[in-house]
Amino acid sequence: MEMLYRSTRGAAGEVTASQAILQGLAPDGGLYVPVKLPKLAHTMREMADMTYKETAFEVLSLFLTDYTEDELRHCIDAAYDEKFDTEVIAPLVQADGAYYLELFHGATIAFKDMALSILPHLMTTAAKKNGIKDEIVILTATSGDTGKAALAGFADVPGTRIIVFYPKHGVSAIQERQMVTQKGANTSVIGITGNFDDAQTGVKKMFNDAELKEELAKNGFRFSSANSINIGRLVPQIVYYTYAYCKLLAEGHVRDGEKIHVTVPTGNFGNILAAYYAKKIGVPIDKLICASNTNKVLFDFFETGRYDRNREFVLTSSPSMDILISSNLERLIYHIAGDDCDVTREMMSKLANGGVYDITPEMKEALADFASGYATEENTASAIRTLYERTGYVIDPHTAVASYVYHGYAAEACDNTRTVIASTASPFKFARSVMAAIEGQKSEEEDFALIDRLSAIANVAQPPAITELRTAPVRHDTVCETADMKAEVSKILGL
Repeated sequence: MEMLYRSTRGAAGEVTASQAILQGLAPDGGLYVPVKLPKLAHTMREMADMTYKETAFEVLSLFLTDYTEDELRHCIDAAYDEKFDTEVIAPLVQADGAYYLELFHGATIAFKDMALSILPHLMTTAAKKNGIKDEIVILTATSGDTGKAALAGFADVPGTRIIVFYPKHGVSAIQERQMVTQKGANTSVIGITGNFDDAQTGVKKMFNDAELKEELAKNGFRFSSANSINIGRLVPQIVYYTYAYCKLLAEGHVRDGEKIHVTVPTGNFGNILAAYYAKKIGVPIDKLICASNTNKVLFDFFETGRYDRNREFVLTSSPSMDILISSNLERLIYHIAGDDCDVTREMMSKLANGGVYDITPEMKEALADFASGYATEENTASAIRTLYERTGYVIDPHTAVASYVYHGYAAEACDNTRTVIASTASPFKFARSVMAAIEGQKSEEEDFALIDRLSAIANVAQPPAITELRTAPVRHDTVCETADMKAEVSKILGL
């Protein structure tokens, strides 16, 4: 069955998977969603012994139906190779009553590698399939991890350029160093003086700028996105939740068909939406536990049915979650509204104009699959310290937010259902926060000295992504005001 995609806002018509991937954002400003969600062709038992690559093919072939088998297998093989430091790709580690799904074994030691390793190959294949001669310009805003993973994925890929905007004072020192040292003749990195939401809003404006689009076309360029607004970024994330359940089954931790919970540290809502889709296609998932940090706009939404971005923006130790406009929530709104584009468009208009919308009681009932919670900075540090003291296992602050929320949910609900926690970044990426949590005080040591000590106490070798940073020269040092983002893009592209 051919899988087609439509915009959540309904005015863009139906397109194939490759067309949706090339466009990134739909022309009407909406996000592409499957017209109808598929079902897995094999049972969990039949998939239990599959490798990660084999599982990826099973899932991606359901969603990307206009790619041939050879094209899909080529993209998968090119993505999940020696760039990952383990053949397993996404190991499951049992610690203190939960299963941590380690999604940080790729080139940039964060979960974004799981999808951004394959997106460049899906996109360049899509361009060939659709006869696109223009150079594809990946335009992306990042709260910390997407930027580096996208840069690494697209660096020196023929027929592409990539421009990444990040909040100059809103990412960790290691995250920033990873981006500003990025190699590749086709890469550009720009810090902005605002926050992530400012960067994301600026990027969306450029995508919807008809005059800029015309100028790009005249000069042989077209925009696409590597953010999780791109369906080609979202679909590969469904794979690892499917794979996690299969591994639990293969190792005897669950019975065939026994449901599990999934807890995800959530900012832009893409990672937990992928778990929602995994459930919809047949993975036995019960609760989807949405974990927020102090910027708890999503927690408040699940509690009240009101989404309100009009609040103080807080910089935390889990910067990839410091987001007040969760773009991928639009896809969930569309689904719980009964796939109603008109309702979705109206709510997104209210969000854009007033920063607030309320869902209907019927839509709130459709959120029964979700639970939610949030962790303060003290809660986050406590979760890191407690897990280390009990087990010796070290997690980063984003994963710690999820760990704290999960244990709080389990205690309050008296629920001992087996739970997978999405472990979204290596602790080495946030060594300063992790060491402060474990030792109970901040250190004045420089970042690499802290990394050395973390490696010693965790008894884990430093990832290559960290060791390479020690001597990498800075290649990108541009900083601009939010209002000047378009001018910077024009300058880079010579428009």
